[in-house]
Amino acid sequence: MSPTASHHVVHVTGARPNFPKAAPVIRALSSHGIRQVLVHTGQHYDPVMSEVFFQQLGLPEPDVNLGVGSGSHAHQTAKVMTALEDMFIADPPQLVVVYGDVNSTVAASLVAAKLHIPVAHVEAGLRSFDRTMPEEVNRVVTDSLADLLFTTSPDANVHLGSEGVGADKIHFVGNPMIDTLLSNLEIFDADAIKADLGLVEPYLVATLHRPANVDDPVQAAAVVAALHQAADRRHVVIPLHPRGRASFEAAGLMDHASITVIEPLGYVEFIGLVRGSAGVITDSGGVQEETTMLGVPCLTLRPNTERPVTITHGTNELVTEQTLVTHLDAIINGRRTFDDVTPPLWDGHAGERIAVVIARFLEDARS
Repeated sequence: MSPTASHHVVHVTGARPNFPKAAPVIRALSSHGIRQVLVHTGQHYDPVMSEVFFQQLGLPEPDVNLGVGSGSHAHQTAKVMTALEDMFIADPPQLVVVYGDVNSTVAASLVAAKLHIPVAHVEAGLRSFDRTMPEEVNRVVTDSLADLLFTTSPDANVHLGSEGVGADKIHFVGNPMIDTLLSNLEIFDADAIKADLGLVEPYLVATLHRPANVDDPVQAAAVVAALHQAADRRHVVIPLHPRGRASFEAAGLMDHASITVIEPLGYVEFIGLVRGSAGVITDSGGVQEETTMLGVPCLTLRPNTERPVTITHGTNELVTEQTLVTHLDAIINGRRTFDDVTPPLWDGHAGERIAVVIARFLEDARS
């Protein structure tokens, strides 16, 4: 038996963005002989939004599925906290690993901290400095509670340091989601998804779901108007997230002949669709990173980003509804170029670096 086999690590996942980040960490930790338990909170409960990841990414099936479902931020977070508290009391782990910035992340961190269980936060230190974003609140709270903070970019280290986090807690490891992207490049088949959807190049992909873009009918209408302008130039394919469907439909999203609305796709199909596109319009954090690695132009419909490395070392630009078309025309007409620079440590080995730090932390805790 490995000397670390008695250690017990719980990974808490709950939403689509968590799974590509967790997969390489779980895989790398398995080589250290550490007993692992994978919890799926069920924050995303649609099979395409969650279960398909376990099939496509080779993740083990969750040991525990809490099935919390949807709800307000408070109700959803409370349900996750209640269920995890019972679980952690019944079988206390030596470490709880949380990912990203969803409600499940902050819920697990709060429960673990109050039970004096160490917390590791994968993708720590990202900041938009916009507290109107629920994700920003989740990031700040989680980082304030974490014992191990794994960062994906140097700016995250700076943010944590400025907030008083000790340097001994911060580990710049790179981006585990990029590990997943790079290890699956050969199966991201752009031609297959284009054939399935009957697409002719060039086309754009749009994916929009954040409250600031979809909750207010006036803003949703402005976003739809900008998408219609984009569709005047290139066909736009929109895998429409359940959040915002009603407001976008009410604003006439489907009224343009060059807009194709489809259901959300699995990870492999979605990345294939993006890989074959001429550009992406998004408000998603993860998509900013994926397009950077794929070399696909990305227009982020937000006033800020917690991932500035995708602008300085990638293909991303921040746009508004008013400026989107101007930036899109620059891409179409070849006036916008990108330096072939990859963010540091986005090399496919972040999961391994995280596993080494966790194994050392657990050994130190035992000694």
